[in-house]
Amino acid sequence: MEKIQDRKIVVVNQATNYLTVGFCNAFLVKFDKVSLITGTIHVQGEDLNSVVDVTFINKWGDGSNGKKFLSYIKACFKIYWLLITKYRGFEVFFVSIPPMGYLLNLILPHRFSMVIWDVYPDIFKITGMKETNPLYRVWAYLNRISFKKSYRLFTISDKMADLLEIYVDRSKIIIQPIWSIFQQNERVPKTDNPFILKHQLQNKFIVQYSGNIGLTHKVEVVVALAELMKDNNQIIFQIIGRGPRVPTLQKIVEEKQLPNCFFLPFQSDEMFPYSLSAADLGIVILDELTSKGCVPSKSYNLMSYGIPSLYIAGKDSELYSYAQKFENAKCFQENELEKAKDFIEKLSGDMILWKDMSEKAQAASTLFRRPNADRFVDLYLQND
Repeated sequence: MEKIQDRKIVVVNQATNYLTVGFCNAFLVKFDKVSLITGTIHVQGEDLNSVVDVTFINKWGDGSNGKKFLSYIKACFKIYWLLITKYRGFEVFFVSIPPMGYLLNLILPHRFSMVIWDVYPDIFKITGMKETNPLYRVWAYLNRISFKKSYRLFTISDKMADLLEIYVDRSKIIIQPIWSIFQQNERVPKTDNPFILKHQLQNKFIVQYSGNIGLTHKVEVVVALAELMKDNNQIIFQIIGRGPRVPTLQKIVEEKQLPNCFFLPFQSDEMFPYSLSAADLGIVILDELTSKGCVPSKSYNLMSYGIPSLYIAGKDSELYSYAQKFENAKCFQENELEKAKDFIEKLSGDMILWKDMSEKAQAASTLFRRPNADRFVDLYLQND
């Protein structure tokens, strides 16, 4: 396909993952020049095309909230400087981090677009921040100006579009789902899985949470479920990840003497397919205060491997919609853990039900594949 001559775009994400790599590679099919501003590049499943010009800034601060905030502010200044110097005249496609980075379009002349999958300031509600808080009110005010000024405003689900509609007319919002790291079901059988063998998990029904364990991730729900089922020695709960709340959760497990709840660090990229394959049921958790404005990417990875899911989220969330539409999962609110417990016990003892949900997860996964990156670009160029 012939490229659009003299069309230049710079993709911005302080922490580049497989999604940002996909965006860059998809734009490169159509654009004459594609660049990337980032702090780190984490390659999973798809290599960044070597033709993409990369400029590195400071890394995302993976630590305390203060450290993260300072890294975000520093990144914003560096991104601003690069856009008025090296990338003057480029179109800008902003993805994710720093979370306030898209607000640079308020003071820059570039054709500026953004993909929104974590909605700020709404996400601050997890911390107890009220809408009357000055920071919340200022950020919400700036959103209204920024989103209206944007060239293209993407989000990834209908429910998230409902939330963004608070800030901008619905007609401005383009809904386009993202995609999984895994493009097909390569789930490794338990009998051949080195992760299972290493951790002696044979003949166990594994309920797995894998992801960040920060202040805004209510992973204590997993511990609570483990406590409800501590007398069932066939079902184990596995928490894989890192974050400031790990020691606290480990202490709770120790104090409650839960023999069925285990912690592991994030697995290497090489081991990740095996650790994911080990799960019989994946847990995805969203705080009900903000569940409308988020869809964790792990949701799609579980679908791709045909792993049924347990969603802990509000009924206004996209995860609840997925569970109703695809029947690959069951969704419960935080006050429904007894119902969640009953579901886990039923699923663990009913292989016909498990297989049915597994097949439905795989069917749903076909909607969240790598061609979605190309659709982002097609929609970006539509009516251009």
